[in-house]
Amino acid sequence: MIANLPVPPVVPAGRMAGVAQPVLDLPRGLELRPWRLDDADADALASAGRDPGISRWNLLPVESREEAARRIERMHERWRAETGAVWAVARPEGGEAIGLIGWGDIDLAGGSAEIVYWLLPAARGGGVVVEAVRRVSGWAFDDLGLHRLRLCHSVANPASCRVAAKAGYGLEGTMRGALLHGDGWHDQHLHALVKGDAF
Repeated sequence: MIANLPVPPVVPAGRMAGVAQPVLDLPRGLELRPWRLDDADADALASAGRDPGISRWNLLPVESREEAARRIERMHERWRAETGAVWAVARPEGGEAIGLIGWGDIDLAGGSAEIVYWLLPAARGGGVVVEAVRRVSGWAFDDLGLHRLRLCHSVANPASCRVAAKAGYGLEGTMRGALLHGDGWHDQHLHALVKGDAF
């Protein structure tokens, strides 16, 4: 008979909340830093909310500086609650934010999270997202201690499919009617990376 043993958490509670969110280096003279509660970051987030290419694929209902400031406050709250870890893709030493990347739906006990990302139009097309995905994936495995990472996107968004493949996230299948976008329900591709996979 197999004993019904308790399953310990993959990552103990307090691993995130007990430390400040780190700044992570990126190639190309960029860094990943926490979003700041200032006008420049709020303006960058509000610009993203108005961008058709970002709003089409991301649930980002932010149009004003005030809404953006509230969203940045929630990012900091989610870090302390250990449910999210979101960085600004930015010029170094506190420079302007040109994108966002991070983890939502963090489950420390279960050892998993789902990645979110976007870049403002001027920063697209140079491979920055792939490098940022790899960087935060390394952080999630090596520093935080997660076991499984998800990358989900609409099947109508081939650019994210290419990002997933280049960053080492294997395609596991299609989730039907999985996310409601502005134009209706979308099927989503599910990509994943498990600790120990090459990426």
